[in-house]
Amino acid sequence: MAELFRWFILFWVFFLLFMFAVGGYFMFRKFLKRLPKEDGKSIIDWQEYYIEKSLHLWTDEQKALLNDLVEPVPPLFRDIAKQKIGSKIGELALEENATAITEDHVVRGYIIATPKRDHKFLLKTLNKKNIDIAPYKELF
Repeated sequence: MAELFRWFILFWVFFLLFMFAVGGYFMFRKFLKRLPKEDGKSIIDWQEYYIEKSLHLWTDEQKALLNDLVEPVPPLFRDIAKQKIGSKIGELALEENATAITEDHVVRGYIIATPKRDHKFLLKTLNKKNIDIAPYKELF
């Protein structure tokens, strides 16, 4: 019985260390994104800036498209993904002095803001919505 208890304690110690390491990793990543860069603003500050400046450019149709595109992201991280992608879309629209965010902005912003492993779902969703992917080939 004492041997079984000893193995249980050993397992529990390693389990807790692993969970603390995983949590610490994600907390440290968030901390690094909050550190100011050379221009005095952090990555998250810039994301919030672009979202705030481009909020009036969004239409309900484009918001729905963005929601469809971030659907495969786990619900726990979906808001963060929408913020990151939405800020990139807003940045593109503001750079082009657009009067409204278009489907083109949403697709280009999604491609630029996400890693390549997420592009498979994007292609599937664009095909389902009958959106031509030819103009975006160089971004993939």
